[in-house]
Amino acid sequence: MYIAMNRFKIISGKEETFEEIWKSRDTHLENVPGFKKFNLIKGSKKENYRLYASYSLWESENDFINWTKSEAFREAHKGAGQHSDIYLGHPEFEGFEIIL
Repeated sequence: MYIAMNRFKIISGKEETFEEIWKSRDTHLENVPGFKKFNLIKGSKKENYRLYASYSLWESENDFINWTKSEAFREAHKGAGQHSDIYLGHPEFEGFEIIL
């Protein structure tokens, strides 16, 4: 199993906008081979931002990589740069192989 996460620093006061973007978007994941689960999680509030992470669970790292090269991935991410004013920096990707 493989976990793919993107960490987002969202400028204070823009949290509701960020959450609404995610609630209303189509991730195009439901029929992707190897996809198991997706969550958007909210972390701690800092002085000028709040931390969020997108969390997806996959059968394997290869399944995740294949998705990143797919039409479903392109559809899910089109227009992603439209809201750059709510982010503090770029999202940070982290990938994890599940051991236990």
